[in-house]
Amino acid sequence: MLENIIGELVNWIESVISTTGPVGIMILMAIESCNIPLPSEAVLPFAGYLVSKGEMGFHAAAFAGALGCVLGSVPSYYLGYFGGRKFFEKYGKYVLVTKKDLDEADKLVEKYGDWAFFLCRMLPVIRTFISFPAGILKARKRTFFTLTFVGSLIWSYLLVYVGVKLGENLDKLKAIWSKFDIVIISACIILAGLYIYRHVKQVAAEEKE
Repeated sequence: MLENIIGELVNWIESVISTTGPVGIMILMAIESCNIPLPSEAVLPFAGYLVSKGEMGFHAAAFAGALGCVLGSVPSYYLGYFGGRKFFEKYGKYVLVTKKDLDEADKLVEKYGDWAFFLCRMLPVIRTFISFPAGILKARKRTFFTLTFVGSLIWSYLLVYVGVKLGENLDKLKAIWSKFDIVIISACIILAGLYIYRHVKQVAAEEKE
């Protein structure tokens, strides 16, 4: 059953990108950056596959991915910015943002400064949720969104390139190509599940304190 669900999700992602091109990539990546677990690890490699077929430009695919990340980060950033730390300490549990998350974000920014947001944009799972802490910490808007774009652009180029190489070697990889997206999405779902499970436990522990 899970494989069927994942297969439908893969088909939907591929249909959106095939139909709308870079605009579709931008929309899907914006959804991911709005804290919805729609993994870029499935979106961008398929875009790379279309690049290998000559149906899309390499740079256009990567820039669309990065721009989508920035657009999706805007609402999350401002929710954290105007809600503030007290708001999330009280209501953050409903979006699985814990006090521990805020403390860890404080430490990262204290250690790496604004570059912490740049680095987080190239890390699976955490890249989806980093905009909340950035807003709460009132990171400088121009700096935050610039680093978000640059970090996401590097991430996008990497994953699009992976898709291009897979597409160029499709004849050699036919046996596993049909399962590629399913494996990637399955791994992302597992990681997201572990993230949610850990945060639910953390929320419960904090409420008992």
